Amino acid sequence: MQALSMQMGGSERGMNIGETIRNYRLQKGMSQGDIEKRTGLLRCYLSRVENGHTIPSLDTLAKIAGAMELPLAQFFADQKDNGRRNLPQLSDDEVRFLSQMRRYTSSLSESDRQMVIKMVKRMAAGAR
Repeated sequence: MQALSMQMGGSERGMNIGETIRNYRLQKGMSQGDIEKRTGLLRCYLSRVENGHTIPSLDTLAKIAGAMELPLAQFFADQKDNGRRNLPQLSDDEVRFLSQMRRYTSSLSESDRQMVIKMVKRMAAGAR
């Protein structure tokens, strides 16, 4: 069974995104069919995600979160807060922006990525 893992403070902690999705779906009183109707994602795909056989992309997670009327960041909220770094919370707009950047820059060479970073830095400096 696959699980989404993250490195946190030197120790590895597993996070089963499918289990998280199922828990929120059940809390909302929704079926996989309800999510299918709202997202267009097939029920069999949602089952594979919830059972840990498939790890969805960030865009797919955003669709699922939208169907449940939850912020995408809710899927990554640390319920226990154990060993958590003081990371800034991202708004849904920031998550969407970063998701788009990831999608469009994945095919860029390293030198092109560095050029994009330099452009963003200049634009940010000019906005101040």
